Amino acid sequence: MSFYTPDVVYYDVVPPLRYAGTAALRDRFLHWFSNYKGGIDLETRDLHVVVSSDLAFAFWFSRAAGTMPDGRPAGSWVRATNCWRRIDGTWLVVHEHISWPVDGMSGMGVRDLVP
Repeated sequence: MSFYTPDVVYYDVVPPLRYAGTAALRDRFLHWFSNYKGGIDLETRDLHVVVSSDLAFAFWFSRAAGTMPDGRPAGSWVRATNCWRRIDGTWLVVHEHISWPVDGMSGMGVRDLVP
């Protein structure tokens, strides 16, 4: 949580529309981690970072994969964007957005795409 500002705003692929503040984000992460048995493997592709003065943003593809408590494997690629501010010399995330593309006909997130 030390990478996030206390008032971080986080948009995830699951409800609600936003998680505001580190306490809400911590709860979200703890719930997410509890859905895996053992560790979570993370992979990053196509990372782009833009920095200007005290603001920066980054965007990339990310894949989190692991084993669910019932033993089945799980994982999918998402799109990720972070917005950072340099505060007292330290870069901190002020906003993060995680998303899947959505199929316009079904309204469902498309989770089987690979970059």
